[in-house]
Amino acid sequence: MLPRDIEFEWSGTKAAGNLKKHGDSFDEAETMFDDNHAYIQEDEPHSDDEPREIIIGYSEHNRLLMVSFVQRAVNPIRLISARPVTEGAKN
Repeated sequence: MLPRDIEFEWSGTKAAGNLKKHGDSFDEAETMFDDNHAYIQEDEPHSDDEPREIIIGYSEHNRLLMVSFVQRAVNPIRLISARPVTEGAKN
């Protein structure tokens, strides 16, 4: 894993709900940003209040995840949701 100069934030309530619903922690989701082959795209359908993006990549546990996030003008990145990538997955 490469050292990174990225800070993250999230709602504790949202993180707990995400872990219960999808089984994925935001702590693990952070590690996807170290995946040099991760794919990032805009998430226009969910960008009503702020511009959101999606990253798809491998975590440090070699799990393929999809994470919704908001990139602030200045750190930190706010994580919104994290889930495993599955065939036919919808946002």
